Amino acid sequence: MLKEFKAFISRGNVLDLAVAVVIGAAFGKIVTSLVDGVLMPPIGMLLGKVDFSSLFVVLDSSKIPPGVTLSLAKAKELGVPVIAYGQLLNDVVSFLIVAFAVFVVVKQANRLKGPEPAAAPATKECPFCASAIPVKAKRCPQCTSQL
Repeated sequence: MLKEFKAFISRGNVLDLAVAVVIGAAFGKIVTSLVDGVLMPPIGMLLGKVDFSSLFVVLDSSKIPPGVTLSLAKAKELGVPVIAYGQLLNDVVSFLIVAFAVFVVVKQANRLKGPEPAAAPATKECPFCASAIPVKAKRCPQCTSQL
């Protein structure tokens, strides 16, 4: 079992996958930083000074003490049930950026790899009856002509 595990680990595609996971995790952190720190603040400013990560909807306002200005952090501290949809918006934007980056990388890799070689045809046309027959056929099964 140890030999099988060693053979499995030493195959190239497993190591490539491990490298891709590590680079992907680092890339995810960069994209999260880009979205949270660079993209969303200007969008929030354009939409009226909104911080997307702190957007939420209160589900039960009876738990809010009178005179308290509620923020997401304060709502969590007081145990007020909320739907925090702002972070979801940030995560969706992050996902779209990562998905687009992966799309571009795969598209470029496919372009560099070139087109797949065409497979050899499995059939040919009978010159007498024009029906499709296997390439290795010596006689047409439709018209019984010798090929």
